[in-house]
Amino acid sequence: MQHAMTVGAVTSDITSWPPIDEETRPFGQRLLDWAADGNGAGPRLCLVRGAEGSGKSRLLAWFLAGTIDRPGITVHATVPSEGLTAESFAWELGRQLGYGPLSPVRLLDQVTLDERPLLLLVPDLHRAGTGPADLPTGATETLVAEVLEPLLTLPHVRAAVEVGESGLLTADHAEVVDLGNSAGAPRAGEAPYPELLAAVPHTSDDRPDWSQAPDAVRRHILDAALRADDEGATVRDLLTDPGFLVHGSAAALTATLTDARIPVPGRLREVWRRAAPELTAYHTDSAERAALLHTAAVGTDPALTEYLQPLAERHWWTAVWARPGLAVTALALVPGEERRVLAADATGRPRLYDLDSGASAGALGGGAGSPSSFVRPRSIAPRDARSVLMFDRSDALLPLVPEDDPTAAIVLGHIAEHHGSAALAEEESQVSALGSGGPQTPYAVVGDRSGAVHVWSLSEYQDTPRSCHVHEQSVTAATCVGTVDGLTLTFSAASDGSVRLWETASDEPMPVPVQQRRYLVTALAAADTPVGPVLAVAWSDGELHLWHVLSGEVRVLPLLRPCDALSLTAGGLLLIGDPEGLYAVQLRLDALREL
Repeated sequence: MQHAMTVGAVTSDITSWPPIDEETRPFGQRLLDWAADGNGAGPRLCLVRGAEGSGKSRLLAWFLAGTIDRPGITVHATVPSEGLTAESFAWELGRQLGYGPLSPVRLLDQVTLDERPLLLLVPDLHRAGTGPADLPTGATETLVAEVLEPLLTLPHVRAAVEVGESGLLTADHAEVVDLGNSAGAPRAGEAPYPELLAAVPHTSDDRPDWSQAPDAVRRHILDAALRADDEGATVRDLLTDPGFLVHGSAAALTATLTDARIPVPGRLREVWRRAAPELTAYHTDSAERAALLHTAAVGTDPALTEYLQPLAERHWWTAVWARPGLAVTALALVPGEERRVLAADATGRPRLYDLDSGASAGALGGGAGSPSSFVRPRSIAPRDARSVLMFDRSDALLPLVPEDDPTAAIVLGHIAEHHGSAALAEEESQVSALGSGGPQTPYAVVGDRSGAVHVWSLSEYQDTPRSCHVHEQSVTAATCVGTVDGLTLTFSAASDGSVRLWETASDEPMPVPVQQRRYLVTALAAADTPVGPVLAVAWSDGELHLWHVLSGEVRVLPLLRPCDALSLTAGGLLLIGDPEGLYAVQLRLDALREL
């Protein structure tokens, strides 16, 4: 794929940019000239060099501030690299570019396919690296070799990289902005572990209070512990302290736990690995880190779960239970069964699960109406605890009903036959999505390739559905909810990244999308809660957005794994399913409108 390195009309006149001191002004002009030359003729790498305290980081911060709302120069990602490894650097860069946290190999694949001319800023590359000194995975050179150098071979990628006085990247064919040796105060050397620990305040029961520790201590103390010669006791003290797991350097913890030689309590290594891509995000505060780590521990490490729960419960969402290993392709709450959720796996087997504990509550209909072995459900719409409409991976609707319920067979069979006949008559009418309305709204919502949405009653026979052409592209997910005001709100997503709202009593959907992003929606769920209707939207970049319909406010809940299926109860219990398991998260609903 060929990419043209072009930018819009760009001025390199430094007088139009934010103020800069006279000493740094020539360096700012040189950096600006490099960035403004976006036609592909100049170097694609700019090295920012200089001694400690010479103003390298301030120069990059000035440049980044000047690009805000300025046409022609767009910085697509800024990744401060101090303490990062190749893996944690790739996670953060993937997040900022909109792919979600990816491994270095998958990140390079995505950037290769990206059609945008990309401009990256990489402050503090010379301070990258963390973890055991003898492991190459935590070395700065590994980050350069596995991520930065391959990125810079791509013709549509440009980067300004701060390298200090190191030789981490070759200056051949690169622009060099060298601030020289006019350094300020030298940076403090690496402090020993006892000195760093002495700077940590203690609680009334004489435990380290990591929430009050200086930021520099939290960032560097684990590396200092690794250097200490005490047979690992200091490292063990940190890894067994839940407060440090929540407040310490996530990048350093990730690199340290990669070393299988270091003993860890319980299943911490497995739990941390599950949550690490999100724990290392710059936007993640301590409360969210506690909630994320607690979520990864639930169902895997009971002791760690117990230790983390008080910290996790301070956040606006908290994991309640998990069923690791339970592969889930489809989820739906069951009408008439207030505390049951129906889950289906890739083999087509639907089973009921208890909402309070996640325990199995038996097969659909007590075992009656088992699906054929060839059914591979993508989504489901239950009529009750015995009958369900399934959307198969063959793009067909399939009713699953017990032999002793002819009414269910007629209702669900008619819906499947209606859409099957429409697809035969016109290819654009082929079903592309199926959703349900939850326990209080016994409806099926069918989306098709033309962008139309069709709402069917599951409780009684309808000759034709209530239909509306909602999208311009194929529908990828759908759901609906009935409100206390008697309205039926239908939400649907399309392959163009739009999410739309249609109130079924009206002839037209809401004129503007609820959300419009460059990613795909992987699942939708909605519920009428005590604070009003709430919509949950899972996206392909690993984010889950919760939209409070009445206020229009959105909160973001990070996902530990790609989400394939969602359900949401009126009480704010959010169920998330994927091929690796099913877990439940309790939302604090009042927080959805406290933004």
